[in-house]
Amino acid sequence: MITVQVRRRENGSIHSFQVTGHAGYADPGEDIVCAGVSSVTVGTVNSVEALTGTVMEARMEGGFLSANLPQAVDESISDQVQLLLESMVVMLQGIADSYGKYIQIQELTT
Repeated sequence: MITVQVRRRENGSIHSFQVTGHAGYADPGEDIVCAGVSSVTVGTVNSVEALTGTVMEARMEGGFLSANLPQAVDESISDQVQLLLESMVVMLQGIADSYGKYIQIQELTT
């Protein structure tokens, strides 16, 4: 099972997320759940950087992705960064709605 942890500040803004595990929906290379989650999460990290210039501290290894916003995000682009991160959550929820047996999304306030 894939576990996605979305970490939010007290004000509700997302400051980091972590993805662990493998879906086990199908054989490696044919697993559409793993492919979908990977595309959404890696694509979000890339989009945040390409569209806002904000470089997330990211680490990726087989079955693991961790991404953290820098301590200070320019206020003029903070809303754009949050929109991209919230969009990621919506897309992941869509995957979970269809393949809930293979993905769990946890929202944590830290």
